Amino acid sequence: MFTALLEPKRLGLLHELVPQAARVGILLNPQYPLAESQSRDVQEAAHAIGLQVDFLRASNDGEIDAAFQTVSERHIAALSVAADPYFDTRRDKIVALAARHAIPAMYHFREHTASGGLMSYGIDLPDVYRQVGRYAGRILKGARPADLPVVQPTKFEFVINLKTANALGLDVPPMLLARADEVIE
Repeated sequence: MFTALLEPKRLGLLHELVPQAARVGILLNPQYPLAESQSRDVQEAAHAIGLQVDFLRASNDGEIDAAFQTVSERHIAALSVAADPYFDTRRDKIVALAARHAIPAMYHFREHTASGGLMSYGIDLPDVYRQVGRYAGRILKGARPADLPVVQPTKFEFVINLKTANALGLDVPPMLLARADEVIE
């Protein structure tokens, strides 16, 4: 699905919104098979733009709560929630905790932003589902799966929730707004 490979891009967008944040938290599930590559990619991207990152590991509800407590205790200025299906199932909880702790947070699916999260950058899920449907249709019409090309997402979306930005007291730079595919007001 390509989502985990976009961690550096999400970190860069978060840095553009909160440039004064020298320290950013990364909520990461250590049980996720791509966690090691996610952390390595984020660390490299953070180093390139001069950010310090704190990895906050969570693989259950209690650890998610503890991670947000750590964000408050360490005065972490912003948070990027790593792409992970487990975190998708905890979307409402994570968005609510980010609001409660008044922490600017970046997510990987627009559904997080539509639920009140600040920003998201990731694949366009409906477009991916259409690709899957076309692929399945070709197989049902007799194509052999081994003969079909590998298909990756080609459409990505950047969504900003201005209501959340205002609640956090953030001024979204006009250039960042101009790059957004959708602005929730």
